[in-house]
Amino acid sequence: MVRILVIEDETEIASFLRRGLSLEGYQVDVAFDGTRGLELAATVDYDLIVLDLMLPGVDGLEVARRLRADSNVPIIMLTARDAVRDRVAGLEAGADDYLVKPFAFEELLARIRAQLRRRQAAQSQDVLRFANLTLDTRSREVRIGERRVELTAKEYDLLELFMRHPNQVLTRDIIYDRVWNYDFGGESNILEVYVRYLRQKLEANGEPRLIHTVRSVGYILREE
Repeated sequence: MVRILVIEDETEIASFLRRGLSLEGYQVDVAFDGTRGLELAATVDYDLIVLDLMLPGVDGLEVARRLRADSNVPIIMLTARDAVRDRVAGLEAGADDYLVKPFAFEELLARIRAQLRRRQAAQSQDVLRFANLTLDTRSREVRIGERRVELTAKEYDLLELFMRHPNQVLTRDIIYDRVWNYDFGGESNILEVYVRYLRQKLEANGEPRLIHTVRSVGYILREE
């Protein structure tokens, strides 16, 4: 199920969006301020975020900047401001689309569907690339530079997850759910074991580390 985060401080609009999007079959979470929105976005792998510009505390522009620094999740910004400079500021902060209040719910739905189609197309591409790492989803072949890297099935699944979410912190819970389809709880070290295996194979010829540990949270695929 597609999961959407709505960050909106006006309770009537937030309730309207939660109800309407839920009726369309989406799973919807709501945050009423920017700080809470960032907390949820850091712990849940959302497919799309609907973000109000005017928020108490951390405003929508800053929320968009922080989200974009860690993730490529589509962001649709909502605002009562219709000036061109405000739209430009929202897009430059990292928003993918911009909708001015008041808006027709059907238009928001159309924009959500367009962003989700765009993301799905990007995720379904046959060859994934990051730095000098290449992963062919058809042949399940992995190369770092010109060197072919032999991976087990689970090592491959783990690496594919990282490569579909580059520069994004993936929590342990998300990785367990996506790769093993199971919550191992806090006792298992299976994830650490597989990350160690991947690092050993990707760095076998002295290549720089790409999979980094985010202490007490999870892991991220990024260049130093």
